[in-house]
Amino acid sequence: MKSEKIVSNCSGRLDKLLSLEIGASRNQVEKLIKEGLVLVDEKVITKPSFKILPNMSIEYTFKEAEVEDYSDINIDIQRLYEDDDILVINKPPGLVVHPAPSVKEPTLVDWLRKEGIRLSTISGEERNGIVHRLDKDTSGAILIAKSNFAHEVLSKQLQDRSMGRYYLAVINYPLKSNIVVDAPIARNPKNRLKMAIVDGGKVAKTAFSKIAISRDENELIAAKLFSGRTHQIRVHLTTLNRYILGDKLYAPKSVKHKDRIYLHAYLLYFKHPRNNELVEVKAPLLSDMKSFIDKNFNEGIDNEKLSNKFIKELF
Repeated sequence: MKSEKIVSNCSGRLDKLLSLEIGASRNQVEKLIKEGLVLVDEKVITKPSFKILPNMSIEYTFKEAEVEDYSDINIDIQRLYEDDDILVINKPPGLVVHPAPSVKEPTLVDWLRKEGIRLSTISGEERNGIVHRLDKDTSGAILIAKSNFAHEVLSKQLQDRSMGRYYLAVINYPLKSNIVVDAPIARNPKNRLKMAIVDGGKVAKTAFSKIAISRDENELIAAKLFSGRTHQIRVHLTTLNRYILGDKLYAPKSVKHKDRIYLHAYLLYFKHPRNNELVEVKAPLLSDMKSFIDKNFNEGIDNEKLSNKFIKELF
């Protein structure tokens, strides 16, 4: 560990003054304080808002970076597109995107570090490079930024919806017709693990289009998001009395489930952060979902119905 000491020449909040003094972000400084690594006049202070007065001494300690061992991470991930600024991968089901206290298994971020891929730091250590996320059991295209410049540009596109994804899903019963659901979403007040249609929730809009019907009257559909709320596709399908096969959270409890939810981020589009040119990347269906579709759909799903052109023209 390395310790440094400074003497304040003004008054103010501890986190703000220390951040300005050492050139670190407020989040980084707050973490140091809460971990008991900051002393004021030789006393440990764990409150970021602690009031500093002129001539107080502030001692802070940086922990040496821990060397992580990623040698046992054995995850097969397909790279779909890569250049100096960005990487697009096809996330397999069952893989958590970024670390969290409750996550014990290797994550996508761990795999990226093992592969030695340079990542942006704009979202903090736990979410290096992650521009957007997918739920653990959802598969498909994820965009990763290799630099802070690329991350900032792409985050703006995510906000203004010039970046987006078309999803494929297998639902329990055919839709009556193509439909757009425009209904606000917020945390379910009765179950904190779920989201729900809630008056006063965040604006959410999803378009659904029919593709093909299986022998068992399941249906392959495409979905396009016009907003990016948690569980948006799944929640909006509940308003149509439909659910995605394998969805253990939103399907009726009596339903026998597949191993994972058959929801796949299929086609990703965005403007390249360097030249502003449109980039489209298709994430092929992974083996479990593809095998189910090939086996159960009467007419099969030919390449034409899974082409970029066909999917986009559905909307």
